[in-house]
Amino acid sequence: MSTQPKPVVDFPPQDEKLPAMKGADVLVEALIREGVDVVFAYPGGASMELHQALVKREKDIRTILPRFEQGGGFMAHGYARTTGKAGVCMATSGPGATNLITCIADAWMDSTPLVAITGQVYQQFIGKTAFQETDVYGMTLPVVKHSYLVLEAEELPRIIKEAFHIATSGRPGPVLIDIPKDVQQKIWEPVFPAELDLPGLQKPPHAPDEDLLKILEIITNAERPVLYIGGGIISGDAHEELREFAQLTNLPVASTLMGLGAFPADHPQSLYWFGMHGSVAGNWAVCESDVLICAGARFDDRITGKVEMFAPKSYIVHFDIDRSEHNKNKKAHFPIHTDIKYALGRLNTLIKESGYRKRPYTEWYSTLNSWKKEHPFAYDESKHILSQEAVQVLYEETMGDAIITTGVGQHQMWAAQFYNFNEPRTYISSLGLGTMGFGLPAALGAKVAFPDRQVINIDGDGSFLMNVQELATAKVEQIHAKTMILNNQHLGMVVQWEDLLYESCRAQTILGDPDNIGSPENLDGIYPDYITVAEGFGVKARRVYKKEELREAIQEMLDYDGPYLLDVIVPYTEHVLPMIQQGKSAKEILIKPNGK
Repeated sequence: MSTQPKPVVDFPPQDEKLPAMKGADVLVEALIREGVDVVFAYPGGASMELHQALVKREKDIRTILPRFEQGGGFMAHGYARTTGKAGVCMATSGPGATNLITCIADAWMDSTPLVAITGQVYQQFIGKTAFQETDVYGMTLPVVKHSYLVLEAEELPRIIKEAFHIATSGRPGPVLIDIPKDVQQKIWEPVFPAELDLPGLQKPPHAPDEDLLKILEIITNAERPVLYIGGGIISGDAHEELREFAQLTNLPVASTLMGLGAFPADHPQSLYWFGMHGSVAGNWAVCESDVLICAGARFDDRITGKVEMFAPKSYIVHFDIDRSEHNKNKKAHFPIHTDIKYALGRLNTLIKESGYRKRPYTEWYSTLNSWKKEHPFAYDESKHILSQEAVQVLYEETMGDAIITTGVGQHQMWAAQFYNFNEPRTYISSLGLGTMGFGLPAALGAKVAFPDRQVINIDGDGSFLMNVQELATAKVEQIHAKTMILNNQHLGMVVQWEDLLYESCRAQTILGDPDNIGSPENLDGIYPDYITVAEGFGVKARRVYKKEELREAIQEMLDYDGPYLLDVIVPYTEHVLPMIQQGKSAKEILIKPNGK
Protein backbone atom coordinates (compact mmCIF):
# COMPACT_ATOMS: atom_id res chain seq x y z
CA MET A 1 0.00 0.00 0.00
CA SER A 2 1.32 3.42 -0.90
CA THR A 3 2.26 5.68 2.02
CA GLN A 4 2.33 8.81 -0.11
CA PRO A 5 -0.16 11.47 1.15
CA LYS A 6 -3.03 12.21 -1.15
CA PRO A 7 -2.78 15.59 -2.85
CA VAL A 8 -4.98 18.28 -1.30
CA VAL A 9 -7.41 19.65 -3.83
CA ASP A 10 -8.40 23.23 -3.12
CA PHE A 11 -11.93 23.31 -4.45
CA PRO A 12 -13.44 26.78 -4.93
CA PRO A 13 -16.38 27.69 -2.69
CA GLN A 14 -19.67 26.43 -4.04
CA ASP A 15 -22.72 28.52 -4.85
CA GLU A 16 -25.72 27.71 -2.66
CA LYS A 17 -29.21 27.02 -3.96
CA LEU A 18 -32.11 27.56 -1.56
CA PRO A 19 -35.75 26.43 -1.71
CA ALA A 20 -38.20 28.61 -3.60
CA MET A 21 -39.02 31.96 -2.03
CA LYS A 22 -40.24 35.43 -2.96
CA GLY A 23 -37.85 38.01 -4.31
CA ALA A 24 -38.40 40.16 -1.21
CA ASP A 25 -37.31 37.24 0.98
CA VAL A 26 -34.29 36.72 -1.25
CA LEU A 27 -33.29 40.35 -0.68
CA VAL A 28 -33.49 40.03 3.11
CA GLU A 29 -31.57 36.75 3.06
CA ALA A 30 -28.88 38.41 0.96
CA LEU A 31 -28.64 41.34 3.39
CA ILE A 32 -28.21 38.98 6.33
CA ARG A 33 -25.48 37.12 4.45
CA GLU A 34 -23.68 40.45 4.01
CA GLY A 35 -23.66 40.96 7.77
CA VAL A 36 -26.34 43.65 7.83
CA ASP A 37 -27.85 43.88 11.31
CA VAL A 38 -30.02 46.98 10.89
CA VAL A 39 -31.99 48.62 8.08
CA PHE A 40 -33.49 52.11 8.26
CA ALA A 41 -36.65 51.81 6.18
CA TYR A 42 -39.90 53.67 5.52
CA PRO A 43 -42.61 51.59 3.77
CA GLY A 44 -44.91 52.39 0.88
CA GLY A 45 -46.86 50.74 -1.89
CA ALA A 46 -43.85 49.70 -3.95
CA SER A 47 -41.83 48.43 -0.98
CA MET A 48 -44.45 46.70 1.17
CA GLU A 49 -43.22 43.26 0.08
CA LEU A 50 -39.74 44.14 1.36
CA HIS A 51 -41.11 45.17 4.74
CA GLN A 52 -43.18 42.01 5.03
CA ALA A 53 -40.00 40.04 4.39
CA LEU A 54 -38.10 42.03 7.02
CA VAL A 55 -40.78 41.31 9.63
CA LYS A 56 -40.30 37.57 9.06
CA ARG A 57 -36.59 37.88 9.86
CA GLU A 58 -36.79 40.40 12.70
CA LYS A 59 -34.70 38.12 14.95
CA ASP A 60 -31.86 38.32 12.43
CA ILE A 61 -32.08 41.93 11.26
CA ARG A 62 -33.49 45.01 12.97
CA THR A 63 -35.71 47.37 11.01
CA ILE A 64 -35.94 50.93 12.32
CA LEU A 65 -38.78 53.13 11.10
CA PRO A 66 -37.70 56.75 10.61
CA ARG A 67 -40.41 59.41 10.36
CA PHE A 68 -39.06 60.74 7.06
CA GLU A 69 -37.04 58.95 4.39
CA GLN A 70 -34.26 61.53 4.62
CA GLY A 71 -34.09 60.83 8.35
CA GLY A 72 -33.61 57.14 7.61
CA GLY A 73 -30.93 57.90 5.05
CA PHE A 74 -28.96 59.99 7.52
CA MET A 75 -29.38 57.35 10.21
CA ALA A 76 -27.66 55.00 7.79
CA HIS A 77 -24.92 57.64 7.41
CA GLY A 78 -24.36 57.80 11.16
CA TYR A 79 -24.18 54.01 11.33
CA ALA A 80 -21.76 53.83 8.38
CA ARG A 81 -19.47 56.66 9.44
CA THR A 82 -19.01 55.26 12.96
CA THR A 83 -18.58 51.59 12.00
CA GLY A 84 -16.99 51.68 8.55
CA LYS A 85 -19.64 49.22 7.39
CA ALA A 86 -22.19 50.04 4.72
CA GLY A 87 -25.29 51.72 6.09
CA VAL A 88 -28.56 50.48 4.59
CA CYS A 89 -31.66 52.60 4.00
CA MET A 90 -34.84 51.74 2.18
CA ALA A 91 -37.79 53.65 0.72
CA THR A 92 -40.68 53.19 -1.62
CA SER A 93 -40.89 54.48 -5.18
CA GLY A 94 -41.64 58.05 -6.28
CA PRO A 95 -41.43 60.56 -3.42
CA GLY A 96 -39.93 57.97 -1.08
CA ALA A 97 -37.05 57.45 -3.48
CA THR A 98 -36.59 61.14 -4.25
CA ASN A 99 -36.47 61.88 -0.51
CA LEU A 100 -33.36 59.70 -0.36
CA ILE A 101 -31.51 61.56 -3.12
CA THR A 102 -30.05 64.15 -0.75
CA CYS A 103 -28.71 61.33 1.43
CA ILE A 104 -27.21 59.59 -1.59
CA ALA A 105 -25.56 62.82 -2.79
CA ASP A 106 -24.24 63.43 0.72
CA ALA A 107 -22.70 59.94 0.78
CA TRP A 108 -21.11 60.62 -2.61
CA MET A 109 -19.51 63.85 -1.42
CA ASP A 110 -18.20 62.43 1.86
CA SER A 111 -17.25 58.97 0.53
CA THR A 112 -19.67 57.22 2.88
CA PRO A 113 -20.48 53.54 2.21
CA LEU A 114 -24.25 53.45 1.69
CA VAL A 115 -26.60 50.95 0.10
CA ALA A 116 -29.91 52.63 -0.75
CA ILE A 117 -32.71 50.24 -1.69
CA THR A 118 -35.87 51.55 -3.34
CA GLY A 119 -39.07 49.87 -4.37
CA GLN A 120 -40.17 50.54 -7.93
CA VAL A 121 -43.50 50.16 -9.74
CA TYR A 122 -44.25 47.00 -11.73
CA GLN A 123 -42.03 46.76 -14.79
CA GLN A 124 -45.04 47.02 -17.09
CA PHE A 125 -45.64 50.55 -15.77
CA ILE A 126 -42.06 51.83 -15.93
CA GLY A 127 -41.91 54.79 -18.28
CA LYS A 128 -45.70 55.22 -18.23
CA THR A 129 -45.83 57.97 -15.56
CA ALA A 130 -47.54 55.51 -13.26
CA PHE A 131 -48.60 56.47 -9.74
CA GLN A 132 -45.48 57.14 -7.63
CA GLU A 133 -43.13 56.28 -10.48
CA THR A 134 -39.86 58.16 -10.82
CA ASP A 135 -36.65 57.28 -12.60
CA VAL A 136 -34.55 57.23 -9.44
CA TYR A 137 -31.91 55.21 -11.31
CA GLY A 138 -31.45 58.05 -13.79
CA MET A 139 -31.81 60.82 -11.23
CA THR A 140 -28.97 59.50 -9.07
CA LEU A 141 -26.45 58.55 -11.77
CA PRO A 142 -24.15 61.55 -11.08
CA VAL A 143 -23.97 60.81 -7.33
CA VAL A 144 -23.49 57.04 -7.03
CA LYS A 145 -20.55 54.70 -7.36
CA HIS A 146 -22.88 52.27 -9.10
CA SER A 147 -26.60 51.67 -9.50
CA TYR A 148 -28.88 48.78 -10.36
CA LEU A 149 -32.39 48.55 -11.78
CA VAL A 150 -33.20 44.88 -11.13
CA LEU A 151 -35.14 43.57 -14.13
CA GLU A 152 -34.34 39.88 -13.69
CA ALA A 153 -35.31 38.53 -10.28
CA GLU A 154 -32.73 35.74 -10.48
CA GLU A 155 -29.95 38.36 -10.40
CA LEU A 156 -30.86 39.68 -6.95
CA PRO A 157 -28.39 37.56 -4.89
CA ARG A 158 -25.50 38.52 -7.15
CA ILE A 159 -26.48 42.19 -7.23
CA ILE A 160 -26.67 42.48 -3.44
CA LYS A 161 -23.24 40.87 -3.04
CA GLU A 162 -21.75 43.19 -5.65
CA ALA A 163 -23.42 46.27 -4.19
CA PHE A 164 -21.89 45.85 -0.75
CA HIS A 165 -18.46 45.19 -2.17
CA ILE A 166 -18.61 48.26 -4.40
CA ALA A 167 -19.94 50.50 -1.60
CA THR A 168 -17.17 49.56 0.84
CA SER A 169 -14.12 48.91 -1.35
CA GLY A 170 -11.63 51.39 -2.76
CA ARG A 171 -12.99 54.88 -2.22
CA PRO A 172 -16.30 54.13 -0.43
CA GLY A 173 -19.56 55.57 -1.65
CA PRO A 174 -23.26 55.01 -2.29
CA VAL A 175 -24.85 52.26 -4.37
CA LEU A 176 -28.51 52.34 -5.41
CA ILE A 177 -30.63 49.22 -5.94
CA ASP A 178 -34.05 49.88 -7.49
CA ILE A 179 -36.34 46.82 -7.36
CA PRO A 180 -39.65 46.66 -9.26
CA LYS A 181 -42.57 45.16 -7.37
CA ASP A 182 -42.93 42.16 -9.69
CA VAL A 183 -39.30 41.24 -8.93
CA GLN A 184 -40.10 41.40 -5.23
CA GLN A 185 -43.12 39.12 -5.71
CA LYS A 186 -41.62 36.54 -8.05
CA ILE A 187 -41.10 33.07 -6.55
CA TRP A 188 -38.09 30.98 -7.57
CA GLU A 189 -35.21 28.94 -6.19
CA PRO A 190 -32.44 31.49 -5.63
CA VAL A 191 -28.77 30.73 -6.05
CA PHE A 192 -26.44 32.67 -3.78
CA PRO A 193 -22.97 33.09 -5.26
CA ALA A 194 -20.05 32.08 -3.08
CA GLU A 195 -17.67 34.51 -4.73
CA LEU A 196 -17.76 37.79 -6.59
CA ASP A 197 -17.33 37.77 -10.32
CA LEU A 198 -16.50 41.32 -11.33
CA PRO A 199 -13.84 41.09 -14.07
CA GLY A 200 -13.52 44.85 -14.42
CA LEU A 201 -13.05 45.50 -10.70
CA GLN A 202 -9.47 46.45 -9.96
CA LYS A 203 -7.60 45.44 -6.85
CA PRO A 204 -6.50 48.30 -4.57
CA PRO A 205 -3.42 49.92 -6.13
CA HIS A 206 -0.11 49.69 -4.26
CA ALA A 207 2.54 52.38 -4.64
CA PRO A 208 5.91 50.97 -5.79
CA ASP A 209 8.84 51.10 -3.39
CA GLU A 210 10.83 53.40 -5.66
CA ASP A 211 8.12 56.06 -5.36
CA LEU A 212 7.91 55.66 -1.61
CA LEU A 213 11.69 55.90 -1.22
CA LYS A 214 11.61 59.09 -3.27
CA ILE A 215 9.03 60.47 -0.78
CA LEU A 216 11.46 59.83 2.07
CA GLU A 217 14.18 61.65 0.16
CA ILE A 218 11.87 64.62 -0.41
CA ILE A 219 11.00 64.77 3.30
CA THR A 220 14.66 64.55 4.29
CA ASN A 221 15.51 67.56 2.13
CA ALA A 222 12.53 69.65 3.29
CA GLU A 223 12.83 72.57 5.68
CA ARG A 224 9.14 73.34 6.22
CA PRO A 225 7.19 70.11 5.53
CA VAL A 226 3.53 69.54 6.40
CA LEU A 227 1.53 66.32 6.31
CA TYR A 228 -2.00 67.18 5.14
CA ILE A 229 -4.53 64.43 5.90
CA GLY A 230 -8.20 63.92 5.04
CA GLY A 231 -11.11 61.56 5.32
CA GLY A 232 -9.34 58.92 3.26
CA ILE A 233 -7.21 58.09 6.29
CA ILE A 234 -10.35 57.19 8.24
CA SER A 235 -12.25 55.44 5.46
CA GLY A 236 -9.06 53.56 4.60
CA ASP A 237 -8.63 52.48 8.23
CA ALA A 238 -5.12 53.90 8.10
CA HIS A 239 -4.99 56.04 11.25
CA GLU A 240 -2.58 53.75 13.08
CA GLU A 241 -0.18 53.69 10.11
CA LEU A 242 -0.53 57.47 9.85
CA ARG A 243 0.34 58.01 13.50
CA GLU A 244 3.41 55.82 13.23
CA PHE A 245 4.51 57.57 10.04
CA ALA A 246 4.15 60.98 11.69
CA GLN A 247 6.16 59.80 14.68
CA LEU A 248 8.91 58.28 12.52
CA THR A 249 9.26 61.39 10.34
CA ASN A 250 8.44 64.13 12.88
CA LEU A 251 6.17 65.83 10.34
CA PRO A 252 3.62 68.39 11.59
CA VAL A 253 0.09 67.19 10.79
CA ALA A 254 -2.81 69.34 9.55
CA SER A 255 -6.20 67.74 9.01
CA THR A 256 -9.38 68.47 7.11
CA LEU A 257 -12.66 68.26 8.98
CA MET A 258 -13.28 64.85 7.39
CA GLY A 259 -9.98 63.67 8.87
CA LEU A 260 -10.63 64.82 12.43
CA GLY A 261 -9.55 62.23 14.97
CA ALA A 262 -7.24 60.37 12.61
CA PHE A 263 -4.36 62.15 14.37
CA PRO A 264 -4.78 63.22 18.02
CA ALA A 265 -5.71 66.88 18.41
CA ASP A 266 -3.60 67.15 21.56
CA HIS A 267 -0.43 65.68 20.01
CA PRO A 268 2.58 68.06 19.92
CA GLN A 269 2.87 67.58 16.14
CA SER A 270 -0.79 68.40 15.56
CA LEU A 271 -1.80 71.61 13.83
CA TYR A 272 -5.38 70.38 14.30
CA TRP A 273 -7.60 71.21 11.35
CA PHE A 274 -7.28 73.92 8.74
CA GLY A 275 -9.38 75.51 6.03
CA MET A 276 -12.04 78.24 6.02
CA HIS A 277 -12.61 78.20 9.79
CA GLY A 278 -9.60 76.14 10.81
CA SER A 279 -6.62 76.99 12.97
CA VAL A 280 -4.36 79.89 12.10
CA ALA A 281 -1.32 77.69 12.65
CA GLY A 282 -2.63 75.01 10.31
CA ASN A 283 -3.50 77.45 7.56
CA TRP A 284 -0.28 79.40 7.78
CA ALA A 285 1.81 76.24 8.00
CA VAL A 286 0.39 74.89 4.75
CA CYS A 287 0.72 78.31 3.12
CA GLU A 288 4.42 78.57 4.12
CA SER A 289 5.35 74.91 3.57
CA ASP A 290 8.02 73.88 1.10
CA VAL A 291 6.83 70.26 0.95
CA LEU A 292 3.18 69.28 1.34
CA ILE A 293 2.40 65.57 1.66
CA CYS A 294 -1.34 65.15 1.02
CA ALA A 295 -2.74 61.80 2.16
CA GLY A 296 -6.36 60.89 1.52
CA ALA A 297 -7.66 64.41 0.87
CA ARG A 298 -8.88 66.17 -2.27
CA PHE A 299 -7.93 69.88 -2.08
CA ASP A 300 -11.53 70.96 -1.52
CA ASP A 301 -12.30 74.66 -1.98
CA ARG A 302 -13.02 75.06 1.74
CA ILE A 303 -9.42 73.96 2.33
CA THR A 304 -7.62 75.80 -0.44
CA GLY A 305 -9.35 79.16 -0.55
CA LYS A 306 -7.87 80.92 -3.58
CA VAL A 307 -6.32 77.91 -5.30
CA GLU A 308 -3.34 79.65 -6.88
CA MET A 309 -2.39 81.03 -3.44
CA PHE A 310 -2.69 77.64 -1.72
CA ALA A 311 0.75 76.32 -0.71
CA PRO A 312 2.31 78.48 -3.45
CA LYS A 313 5.93 77.60 -2.62
CA SER A 314 5.34 73.95 -1.89
CA TYR A 315 6.34 70.75 -3.67
CA ILE A 316 3.09 68.78 -3.51
CA VAL A 317 2.89 65.01 -3.13
CA HIS A 318 -0.64 63.61 -3.41
CA PHE A 319 -1.54 60.08 -2.27
CA ASP A 320 -5.05 59.07 -3.34
CA ILE A 321 -6.88 55.85 -4.15
CA ASP A 322 -9.06 57.73 -6.64
CA ARG A 323 -6.93 58.71 -9.62
CA SER A 324 -9.54 61.26 -10.73
CA GLU A 325 -8.64 63.44 -7.74
CA HIS A 326 -5.08 63.94 -8.96
CA ASN A 327 -4.64 67.42 -10.44
CA LYS A 328 -8.40 68.05 -10.33
CA ASN A 329 -8.33 71.02 -7.96
CA LYS A 330 -4.62 71.60 -7.36
CA LYS A 331 -1.73 70.40 -9.49
CA ALA A 332 0.44 67.85 -7.71
CA HIS A 333 4.13 67.57 -8.54
CA PHE A 334 4.16 63.92 -7.51
CA PRO A 335 0.74 62.18 -7.69
CA ILE A 336 0.70 58.61 -6.34
CA HIS A 337 -2.23 56.29 -7.05
CA THR A 338 -2.38 53.96 -4.06
CA ASP A 339 -4.27 52.47 -1.19
CA ILE A 340 -3.29 54.78 1.66
CA LYS A 341 -3.14 52.10 4.35
CA TYR A 342 -0.68 50.11 2.26
CA ALA A 343 1.41 53.16 1.34
CA LEU A 344 1.81 54.42 4.91
CA GLY A 345 2.46 50.95 6.27
CA ARG A 346 5.09 50.29 3.62
CA LEU A 347 6.68 53.70 4.23
CA ASN A 348 7.01 52.82 7.91
CA THR A 349 8.74 49.56 7.00
CA LEU A 350 11.09 51.29 4.57
CA ILE A 351 11.98 53.90 7.17
CA LYS A 352 12.98 51.19 9.64
CA GLU A 353 14.87 49.15 7.06
CA SER A 354 16.71 52.05 5.44
CA GLY A 355 18.16 53.61 8.56
CA TYR A 356 16.20 56.79 7.91
CA ARG A 357 16.80 59.36 10.65
CA LYS A 358 14.05 61.86 11.31
CA ARG A 359 14.94 65.51 11.40
CA PRO A 360 14.01 67.78 14.32
CA TYR A 361 12.88 70.68 12.09
CA THR A 362 13.73 72.86 15.07
CA GLU A 363 13.27 76.26 13.44
CA TRP A 364 10.05 75.19 11.69
CA TYR A 365 8.50 73.86 14.91
CA SER A 366 9.52 77.00 16.73
CA THR A 367 7.53 79.03 14.21
CA LEU A 368 4.56 76.64 14.29
CA ASN A 369 4.41 76.58 18.07
CA SER A 370 4.52 80.35 18.25
CA TRP A 371 1.55 80.53 15.88
CA LYS A 372 -0.33 77.95 17.95
CA LYS A 373 0.35 79.90 21.12
CA GLU A 374 -0.53 83.31 19.66
CA HIS A 375 -3.65 82.24 17.78
CA PRO A 376 -5.53 79.44 19.53
CA PHE A 377 -9.26 78.89 19.03
CA ALA A 378 -10.65 81.40 21.51
CA TYR A 379 -13.63 83.56 22.38
CA ASP A 380 -14.24 86.66 24.46
CA GLU A 381 -16.00 86.44 27.80
CA SER A 382 -19.70 87.27 27.85
CA LYS A 383 -22.41 87.55 30.46
CA HIS A 384 -24.38 85.11 28.31
CA ILE A 385 -23.66 81.49 27.46
CA LEU A 386 -21.73 81.46 24.19
CA SER A 387 -21.90 78.54 21.79
CA GLN A 388 -18.14 78.07 22.05
CA GLU A 389 -18.38 77.81 25.83
CA ALA A 390 -21.19 75.27 25.64
CA VAL A 391 -19.14 73.01 23.37
CA GLN A 392 -16.07 73.41 25.57
CA VAL A 393 -18.00 72.46 28.70
CA LEU A 394 -19.49 69.46 26.89
CA TYR A 395 -15.95 68.38 25.99
CA GLU A 396 -14.85 68.71 29.59
CA GLU A 397 -17.84 66.83 31.00
CA THR A 398 -17.46 63.95 28.54
CA MET A 399 -13.65 64.06 28.84
CA GLY A 400 -13.60 63.90 25.06
CA ASP A 401 -15.02 60.38 25.10
CA ALA A 402 -18.14 60.74 22.97
CA ILE A 403 -19.30 60.44 19.39
CA ILE A 404 -20.35 63.89 18.20
CA THR A 405 -22.69 64.51 15.29
CA THR A 406 -23.67 67.94 14.04
CA GLY A 407 -26.02 69.76 11.74
CA VAL A 408 -24.59 72.37 9.39
CA GLY A 409 -23.78 75.96 10.30
CA GLN A 410 -21.85 77.86 12.94
CA HIS A 411 -22.40 75.15 15.55
CA GLN A 412 -20.76 72.64 13.20
CA MET A 413 -17.56 74.70 13.14
CA TRP A 414 -17.57 75.46 16.87
CA ALA A 415 -18.00 71.75 17.58
CA ALA A 416 -14.81 71.07 15.61
CA GLN A 417 -12.96 73.97 17.21
CA PHE A 418 -13.77 73.40 20.88
CA TYR A 419 -14.29 69.64 21.13
CA ASN A 420 -10.88 68.03 20.68
CA PHE A 421 -11.10 64.82 18.66
CA ASN A 422 -8.38 62.29 19.38
CA GLU A 423 -9.91 59.19 17.81
CA PRO A 424 -11.32 58.53 14.32
CA ARG A 425 -15.04 58.12 13.59
CA THR A 426 -16.07 60.42 16.44
CA TYR A 427 -16.86 63.62 14.50
CA ILE A 428 -19.76 62.85 12.17
CA SER A 429 -20.96 65.75 10.04
CA SER A 430 -22.16 66.57 6.53
CA LEU A 431 -19.08 68.29 5.15
CA GLY A 432 -19.04 67.98 1.37
CA LEU A 433 -22.72 68.58 0.67
CA GLY A 434 -23.33 70.57 3.87
CA THR A 435 -26.83 69.24 4.55
CA MET A 436 -28.82 70.89 7.33
CA GLY A 437 -30.91 68.40 9.29
CA PHE A 438 -28.08 65.83 9.31
CA GLY A 439 -27.24 65.86 13.01
CA LEU A 440 -30.21 64.26 14.81
CA PRO A 441 -30.75 61.27 12.50
CA ALA A 442 -26.98 60.70 12.21
CA ALA A 443 -26.79 60.59 16.00
CA LEU A 444 -29.53 57.97 16.09
CA GLY A 445 -27.69 55.82 13.57
CA ALA A 446 -24.44 56.17 15.51
CA LYS A 447 -26.18 55.25 18.77
CA VAL A 448 -27.73 52.16 17.17
CA ALA A 449 -24.22 51.12 16.12
CA PHE A 450 -22.72 51.88 19.55
CA PRO A 451 -25.49 51.69 22.19
CA ASP A 452 -23.00 51.74 25.06
CA ARG A 453 -21.22 54.93 23.95
CA GLN A 454 -22.26 58.49 24.64
CA VAL A 455 -23.59 60.01 21.40
CA ILE A 456 -24.42 63.73 21.31
CA ASN A 457 -25.80 65.78 18.43
CA ILE A 458 -24.55 69.38 18.62
CA ASP A 459 -27.11 71.25 16.54
CA GLY A 460 -28.38 74.67 15.59
CA ASP A 461 -32.02 75.61 15.87
CA GLY A 462 -32.26 75.90 12.08
CA SER A 463 -30.68 72.52 11.32
CA PHE A 464 -32.50 70.74 14.12
CA LEU A 465 -35.93 71.79 12.89
CA MET A 466 -35.32 70.22 9.49
CA ASN A 467 -35.51 66.68 10.85
CA VAL A 468 -37.13 67.29 14.25
CA GLN A 469 -39.62 64.48 13.56
CA GLU A 470 -36.91 61.92 14.28
CA LEU A 471 -37.42 62.60 17.99
CA ALA A 472 -40.31 60.17 17.51
CA THR A 473 -37.90 57.52 16.25
CA ALA A 474 -35.62 58.13 19.22
CA LYS A 475 -38.51 57.71 21.65
CA VAL A 476 -40.29 54.73 20.10
CA GLU A 477 -37.13 52.82 19.24
CA GLN A 478 -35.51 53.76 22.58
CA ILE A 479 -32.38 55.17 20.98
CA HIS A 480 -30.73 57.14 23.76
CA ALA A 481 -28.87 59.75 21.74
CA LYS A 482 -28.76 63.29 23.12
CA THR A 483 -29.09 66.66 21.39
CA MET A 484 -27.67 69.99 22.52
CA ILE A 485 -29.21 72.84 20.51
CA LEU A 486 -27.22 76.08 20.33
CA ASN A 487 -30.31 78.21 19.86
CA ASN A 488 -29.71 81.72 18.55
CA GLN A 489 -33.04 82.11 16.70
CA HIS A 490 -31.18 82.79 13.45
CA LEU A 491 -29.48 81.06 10.56
CA GLY A 492 -26.20 81.92 12.18
CA MET A 493 -23.72 81.22 9.39
CA VAL A 494 -25.77 83.12 6.82
CA VAL A 495 -26.16 85.98 9.31
CA GLN A 496 -22.37 86.04 9.64
CA TRP A 497 -22.02 86.48 5.88
CA GLU A 498 -24.71 89.15 5.92
CA ASP A 499 -22.68 91.03 8.52
CA LEU A 500 -19.54 90.77 6.40
CA LEU A 501 -20.96 91.42 2.95
CA TYR A 502 -24.44 92.99 3.17
CA GLU A 503 -24.22 95.52 6.01
CA SER A 504 -26.17 93.17 8.31
CA CYS A 505 -29.28 93.28 6.16
CA ARG A 506 -31.39 90.30 7.27
CA ALA A 507 -32.82 88.48 4.27
CA GLN A 508 -34.99 85.65 5.64
CA THR A 509 -32.36 84.63 8.20
CA ILE A 510 -34.44 85.23 11.33
CA LEU A 511 -35.96 81.94 12.45
CA GLY A 512 -37.88 83.19 15.45
CA ASP A 513 -40.79 85.59 15.48
CA PRO A 514 -39.35 88.79 13.92
CA ASP A 515 -41.74 90.93 15.98
CA ASN A 516 -40.69 89.34 19.26
CA ILE A 517 -37.29 87.83 18.66
CA GLY A 518 -36.05 85.52 21.39
CA SER A 519 -32.71 86.05 23.08
CA PRO A 520 -31.01 85.44 26.43
CA GLU A 521 -32.71 88.66 27.58
CA ASN A 522 -36.12 87.83 26.09
CA LEU A 523 -36.99 84.22 26.75
CA ASP A 524 -40.66 84.89 26.05
CA GLY A 525 -39.76 85.40 22.40
CA ILE A 526 -38.06 82.01 21.94
CA TYR A 527 -39.82 80.34 19.01
CA PRO A 528 -40.55 77.55 18.54
CA ASP A 529 -40.59 76.26 22.10
CA TYR A 530 -38.39 73.20 21.71
CA ILE A 531 -39.13 72.04 25.23
CA THR A 532 -42.82 71.71 24.44
CA VAL A 533 -41.99 70.17 21.06
CA ALA A 534 -39.72 67.54 22.63
CA GLU A 535 -42.18 66.75 25.39
CA GLY A 536 -44.86 66.30 22.73
CA PHE A 537 -42.71 63.50 21.35
CA GLY A 538 -42.22 62.07 24.83
CA VAL A 539 -38.57 63.14 24.97
CA LYS A 540 -37.19 64.74 28.13
CA ALA A 541 -35.99 68.30 27.58
CA ARG A 542 -34.57 71.29 29.42
CA ARG A 543 -33.73 74.89 28.57
CA VAL A 544 -30.70 76.67 29.98
CA TYR A 545 -29.66 80.31 29.57
CA LYS A 546 -27.75 81.12 32.77
CA LYS A 547 -24.00 80.58 32.63
CA GLU A 548 -23.93 79.25 36.17
CA GLU A 549 -26.39 76.48 35.25
CA LEU A 550 -24.71 75.33 32.04
CA ARG A 551 -22.37 72.67 33.43
CA GLU A 552 -25.01 71.12 35.65
CA ALA A 553 -27.53 71.06 32.78
CA ILE A 554 -25.05 69.34 30.47
CA GLN A 555 -24.29 66.77 33.14
CA GLU A 556 -28.01 66.11 33.59
CA MET A 557 -28.30 65.50 29.85
CA LEU A 558 -25.38 63.08 29.90
CA ASP A 559 -26.64 61.18 32.93
CA TYR A 560 -30.23 60.77 31.72
CA ASP A 561 -31.09 57.23 30.63
CA GLY A 562 -33.01 58.04 27.46
CA PRO A 563 -33.17 60.47 24.56
CA TYR A 564 -32.74 64.05 25.76
CA LEU A 565 -32.86 67.55 24.33
CA LEU A 566 -30.96 70.44 25.92
CA ASP A 567 -31.94 73.84 24.51
CA VAL A 568 -29.06 76.26 25.15
CA ILE A 569 -30.02 79.89 24.49
CA VAL A 570 -27.13 81.84 22.97
CA PRO A 571 -26.74 85.27 21.31
CA TYR A 572 -26.79 85.48 17.52
CA THR A 573 -24.06 88.11 17.30
CA GLU A 574 -21.08 85.73 17.52
CA HIS A 575 -19.00 84.99 14.42
CA VAL A 576 -17.04 81.81 13.75
CA LEU A 577 -13.40 82.85 13.65
CA PRO A 578 -10.84 82.42 12.20
CA MET A 579 -12.32 82.77 8.73
CA ILE A 580 -10.93 82.75 5.21
CA GLN A 581 -13.46 84.37 2.93
CA GLN A 582 -14.12 82.81 -0.46
CA GLY A 583 -11.64 83.92 -3.09
CA LYS A 584 -8.99 84.81 -0.52
CA SER A 585 -5.91 83.05 0.78
CA ALA A 586 -4.69 81.93 4.18
CA LYS A 587 -2.62 85.12 4.35
CA GLU A 588 -5.87 87.09 4.43
CA ILE A 589 -7.48 85.10 7.25
CA LEU A 590 -9.77 87.03 9.60
CA ILE A 591 -8.77 86.47 13.21
CA LYS A 592 -10.57 89.19 15.15
CA PRO A 593 -14.20 90.37 14.95
CA ASN A 594 -13.08 93.78 13.65
CA GLY A 595 -11.73 92.13 10.51
CA LYS A 596 -8.05 92.14 11.47
